[in-house]
Amino acid sequence: MWLRRLRARRSGVQSSDVDAIDLAIIAELERDGRLTNVELAQRVGLTTGPCLRRVQRLEADGVIRGYRAVIDPVAVGRSFEVLIDLSLEAQDAETVERFEQTMAQAEEVIELRRLFGSPDYFVRVAVADLSAYETFLSGHVMTIPRIKNVTSHFTMKVVKTA
Repeated sequence: MWLRRLRARRSGVQSSDVDAIDLAIIAELERDGRLTNVELAQRVGLTTGPCLRRVQRLEADGVIRGYRAVIDPVAVGRSFEVLIDLSLEAQDAETVERFEQTMAQAEEVIELRRLFGSPDYFVRVAVADLSAYETFLSGHVMTIPRIKNVTSHFTMKVVKTA
């Protein structure tokens, strides 16, 4: 599990500052971020006060960065997921910034990563169907200047997500 590989974070807290109880708290919250403090404390073997303080410290230190709802893509009409490998013609600041801002604003884009090496970007898109993807690609992505290469990978099945 990635929790065992915690490294120094931007806050300066070292992985040695995260003990076994903290790791248990993190694991429980990963499984169910809606646990009450009472339930969480019971699961990790603490009383409620120390458990709450630990969670607050983990949040303040940036170990726990937020809590999110996991949405069923079928329920919201976005069950067609595409992974895009994308490269730009140039890596100058203006080209990169324009591309990133444009893609980050697109509601179809659910993940955008700038990579080392080739391709330059990994883009995860969720749309209703193939027709909606074609509209997104031709009407949005391909209108951005200096795009060099786009390769689309259609998701057959999601086996695991975080």
